[in-house]
Amino acid sequence: MTTQQPAARPATVGMGVTHARYVPYSHAHYAGNLVDGAYSLALFGDVATELCIRTDGDEGLFASYSDVQFLAPVRAGDCVEVSATLVRVGSRSREMEFEVRVVARGDAARGGSAAEVLDPVVMATKARGTVVVPPQG
Repeated sequence: MTTQQPAARPATVGMGVTHARYVPYSHAHYAGNLVDGAYSLALFGDVATELCIRTDGDEGLFASYSDVQFLAPVRAGDCVEVSATLVRVGSRSREMEFEVRVVARGDAARGGSAAEVLDPVVMATKARGTVVVPPQG
């Protein structure tokens, strides 16, 4: 018999996690070093998993997206911040809002390895989704 370990913190609206990532050139699929939208969705799965671990002591399972908006391109060489914020807590479901923000980008016009920190950051992708976790007990 296995028992679920208690979560570090109970699930509370407003809790969130943020990951910072460099987008490798191996993920570029299109002209201009563009990365496909599925890259952002995979990152959303990563932050959702950590948030579920922190709130429920379990990785949870992604159930659905209710909204996904691709607002600006993500390119190889970008530095991104990916966040998940808890917006609704059900008995087994957790609704989250997600964002991918480009915080730095390569600047090939200045040289092959040149880059700049963006101010303001670029909001690339936003979404809302639901994960499910095992029942407590």
